[in-house]
Amino acid sequence: MIEALLFASSEPLSLEELTLRVPEGTDVLGLLEELQKIYAARGVNLVKVAGKWCFRTAEDLAFLMHRNVEEQRKLSRAALETLAIIAYHQPVTRAEIEEIRGVSTSKGTLDVLLETTWIRMRGRRRTPGRPVTYGTTEQFLIHFGMESVKDLPGLEELKGAGLLDSAVPATFLVPTPNDDILLTEDEDPLEEGSLFEEDADEIAED
Repeated sequence: MIEALLFASSEPLSLEELTLRVPEGTDVLGLLEELQKIYAARGVNLVKVAGKWCFRTAEDLAFLMHRNVEEQRKLSRAALETLAIIAYHQPVTRAEIEEIRGVSTSKGTLDVLLETTWIRMRGRRRTPGRPVTYGTTEQFLIHFGMESVKDLPGLEELKGAGLLDSAVPATFLVPTPNDDILLTEDEDPLEEGSLFEEDADEIAED
């Protein structure tokens, strides 16, 4: 039953969602782990992403799917850098993103990332101007096959992948990502209509 539910679902399913759909008293987690072992050496694997379960093509066979998948628009370097900063430093404001990147970030770049549904507006920082804060979404985790943002590579992994100079200063630190849905102490909730105000502010700045 669990196998059928996962195959039929177009989206990953949580332990809670599966539990509600099978007979009461079913050891859903135990069965998921058993299915995971059964499918470990097959063409599709049972994986856990964003705290939910789904079947995915085995990584070593992903090349077979390339012709069948519609090619997605590639993100610009600015968008990729902005996405990485949001993922590691969330909650983060546009001004903070610009400070980290060392260059200005256009509203268009953030709009593109919002359209992908990989980032979201979280709240407003309790600072002058009350700028919007940004964070990643569940769709971000699902797309990149992660259970949590804590699965993002650390300093040594980034060096090993050639994404960081091996001679970076000893004081350089990669922040520990945190995408807790709860607002931090220096964030206020977004008010109704505040997104339109934000658009007006951004246009004025640009």
